[in-house]
Amino acid sequence: MKKAKSKAFTSRVEYFGAIVQTFRPRALTFVDQTRAKYLGLHSESWDADDDGMVGRKVLSAPLEVHLQLTNKCSVGCSTCYTNATPKGLKSEFGIQEWKSVIDELAAMRVFHVALGGGESAELDFLPELAEYALSRGVIPNLTTSGLYGINVVMEALPFLGQVNVSLDGLANRYGGTRRREAFARVDYAISQIRSQKKETGINVVVHRENYGHLRSIFRYAKRKRLNEVELLRLKPTGRAIKPYRKLRCTDEQHKKFFSHVRKIALLSNMRVRVDCSYIPMLAATGASVRTLEKFAIYGCTAGDWLAAVKADGKISGCSFAEPEVESDARNTRELWRDESSFGHFRRWRQIEEPCRSCDYLSLCRGGCSAVSRSVVGSSHSPDPECPIVLASAGSRSKIKKQLPVVGTI
Repeated sequence: MKKAKSKAFTSRVEYFGAIVQTFRPRALTFVDQTRAKYLGLHSESWDADDDGMVGRKVLSAPLEVHLQLTNKCSVGCSTCYTNATPKGLKSEFGIQEWKSVIDELAAMRVFHVALGGGESAELDFLPELAEYALSRGVIPNLTTSGLYGINVVMEALPFLGQVNVSLDGLANRYGGTRRREAFARVDYAISQIRSQKKETGINVVVHRENYGHLRSIFRYAKRKRLNEVELLRLKPTGRAIKPYRKLRCTDEQHKKFFSHVRKIALLSNMRVRVDCSYIPMLAATGASVRTLEKFAIYGCTAGDWLAAVKADGKISGCSFAEPEVESDARNTRELWRDESSFGHFRRWRQIEEPCRSCDYLSLCRGGCSAVSRSVVGSSHSPDPECPIVLASAGSRSKIKKQLPVVGTI
């Protein structure tokens, strides 16, 4: 019997054309109406004025939804974005509730879910849920500490897309933001996962103390034959609020972030990804808006391209933000149509100066509101760590009152 051919791509029609997901290479590509028609796609709602105009409206559904499967975690990292505990929350969803969430997202034609926690590898039902998501046409990706539940992760591997292990430093530097000196265990977990799956990478929360050691982390990833390094900006949420002022990158480090990382990535020949909160640092390089748009480089797209579900099933635009209305992710379609469900994330055009008149506003959308909310006190305030904002004489006096004085690299 001949093996059935797998689909070359899947797609979802949008107002500007369509989003096409390919599997070789693995990518999500935005195409205009002309290219969508060439691929056999069509929509009666297409308007010629919207052809290729990404960002003008909210997408019909998120590209990816982050599922915080549990608030349970036994590690206790000081930079944890949430206040995870060894016991988790009493009101956490179980396997059946999460399957209902997957059903809802599949009906919306969401492409990916990011499974995390806490530490979702401490949940026995992780493999079952990953398999279920894949069976519903939603690709599950996983982030894990690598310190617990390695057997559970290995069981789930056949159903996962990308697996990234959190690693902020090597050897004796690994414990800098964690309570346990356990680099050997993490190193072992990475080796085990990579032996079975080439789509294995690492997540690095970048802070002042490991910024100068990124090159060694990239070299490690190369030696381990990992497929990517993803750099995450430290944000003052959850347990990370306490060490934020001490560990946040300096203004000079942020200003040089792009050139620093680009050089390291080229030397190591590694693929690097940065989270959306780093877009202000990329914009500060002077790259043209057109170039950034061409490569679909956008900043905060919470409540548009992305959404997040908490361990108790409540939905928000971002993993680093609390829900703004009473919600249940099993009703995501209804919530997605309700503008108030995602509050300030969808009102980014109302942000204060200097962002409102900035050429990059449509891409950056004001930077990271999680940082603004904690540091300045308002989600509608410009990102206080943005080099462009810091260079604005009108904003600097306000921001300097909030941020600690920091040195250079």
